[in-house]
Amino acid sequence: MASTKDLAALLAPLHAPFSCKSLKAPNRFCMAPMSRYFAPGGVLTEDGAEYYRRRAAAGIGTIITEGTGVAIDHTVSADTVPLFAGDEALSAWKSAVDAVHAAGGTFVPQLWHVGGCLDFNYPDSPHAPLVSPSGFCGPDVEGGRTMSDEDIADTIAAFAQSAKSAKDIGCDAIELHGAHGYLFDQFFWDKTNLRDDRYGGPDISDRATFAAETVAACREAVGEDFAIIMRVSQWKTYDYDAKLARDPDEMHRWLDPMVKAGVDIFHASQRRFWEPEFEGDQKNLGGWIKEVTGKPVITVGSIGMDRDLMEDFVEGISSPMLSRLEELVAMFERGEFDLVALGRVLLADPDWLQKVEQGRLSELTPYDRATALEHYEHH
Repeated sequence: MASTKDLAALLAPLHAPFSCKSLKAPNRFCMAPMSRYFAPGGVLTEDGAEYYRRRAAAGIGTIITEGTGVAIDHTVSADTVPLFAGDEALSAWKSAVDAVHAAGGTFVPQLWHVGGCLDFNYPDSPHAPLVSPSGFCGPDVEGGRTMSDEDIADTIAAFAQSAKSAKDIGCDAIELHGAHGYLFDQFFWDKTNLRDDRYGGPDISDRATFAAETVAACREAVGEDFAIIMRVSQWKTYDYDAKLARDPDEMHRWLDPMVKAGVDIFHASQRRFWEPEFEGDQKNLGGWIKEVTGKPVITVGSIGMDRDLMEDFVEGISSPMLSRLEELVAMFERGEFDLVALGRVLLADPDWLQKVEQGRLSELTPYDRATALEHYEHH
């Protein structure tokens, strides 16, 4: 492990600028999307905009927002999740975009549809009736009514509408949330997609059709030069060990339809970034995605932490350990990823990067799940 005084030098390669179409970031650091529930009635508050601005002002080049609901009524399952639709909500987002830009960062809203998933933090929150590919949100876990062809067409149109809104208010790119067992992932996964029409099928390339059509609609809405990011994962909310792609060939069949439809960047979410994705090779999920698609990749997963996210759902405090940062930079220098997203460390401490690079490790605020769910203005 590099000594404290060497941390700035160690991380220096990650300060190279990054450019992909409309996304022109000053460095390779991103804020990972994390739900914060500070949008009463779906409208981001002024404190919410300040939350994002602070992290950009502290050196994070790309701010990816918490999941935001698209322009259809069944997009989210809690009424404090922000929406990316409607004049009032979009006006609030415009304030956040402008604040992040003024602080030197780039702004990327994550467009989200939960499918059949209730909100684990607020299961009793009011929401419209949910929908899903086949009425399931996990293996034998019922969730949402089965989507009709009309539901699918309307949902694709809603993503495209919110994508266009993002471009119109000055965002630098969009991210589609295709990970963690939500709507896109419910189509990808054979445990939750039991359809026998063109949106289902025995092969993952068949089950990628909904995502590919959504990407294509977003691409048409925003034009060729606006960057589209797709976040994907193997693990699901209902199965941490799930594997959509069991080998590189299956990964190619999964992702290639989205590449052809217009995805520019993949955001590879795994629980621990240092773990190899397939046996016999050291590359992690992001490294393999980059190899099979040829597209730039954001890597994420317990960076700066001493244990992974799932353990924090059940117990204790995670200390902001800095082990594995040398490994992270080595992976970057081998070309295995292009951007790196920081999650819980930035939730706990907006100044994490600056404190680390200045050797102020004793001043870091450790992540604690209980306090993370409290009022964010205290951070």
